[in-house]
Amino acid sequence: MNQQHSPLIYLVDDDDAVRDALALLLKSVGLRAEGFASPQQFLAQHDRHGIGCVVLDIRMPGISGLDVLDTLSAGSDLPVIMLTGHGNVDLCRRAFKSGAVEFLQKPVDDDLFLDAVQKAVRQHIGSRERQAATLAAREKLARLSGRELEVLQRIADGLSNKEIARELALSPRTVETYRANVFAKLEVDTLAQLIRHYLALLPDGA
Repeated sequence: MNQQHSPLIYLVDDDDAVRDALALLLKSVGLRAEGFASPQQFLAQHDRHGIGCVVLDIRMPGISGLDVLDTLSAGSDLPVIMLTGHGNVDLCRRAFKSGAVEFLQKPVDDDLFLDAVQKAVRQHIGSRERQAATLAAREKLARLSGRELEVLQRIADGLSNKEIARELALSPRTVETYRANVFAKLEVDTLAQLIRHYLALLPDGA
């Protein structure tokens, strides 16, 4: 993975010393970091399509970390780790309810911080890969004709070619042709792959 597409960790904290220390720590394990003293600057400049995560101080002048978290949750899938020097149960609850993946108290333990960041990045990469796979599967599914889709649905329901033929008032040979087209257009080789492909596109994976 080249640098342009490698994970980027956004450090949003009005404390220069905290940002510098965390950036050095991330660099020690090969992670890129970019610091922002201003939440407004971060919101204006971050790449919401990139891979990485946001490390966000909960108390900053102008805009609170929780407000920034709410803004991100509305338009970005970047995972957010909250930092605070004044942790309490209510702040923690509000952060998680708004979509934070972790809540750490300053001064943060180095190993705990790195574990949280690396876990967040892994989860983000996995999420993007699943999104890409689902999009590709939908594009393949869109290649099917209406009749081919009807045949696919019945294959997934466990019907045999003869049962599909009776239900759709087709000849078994015609069903076999549609079945072959479905396999070819979805680019699968086995029945198990076909069914997994189809079920993954149902609402909530049902």
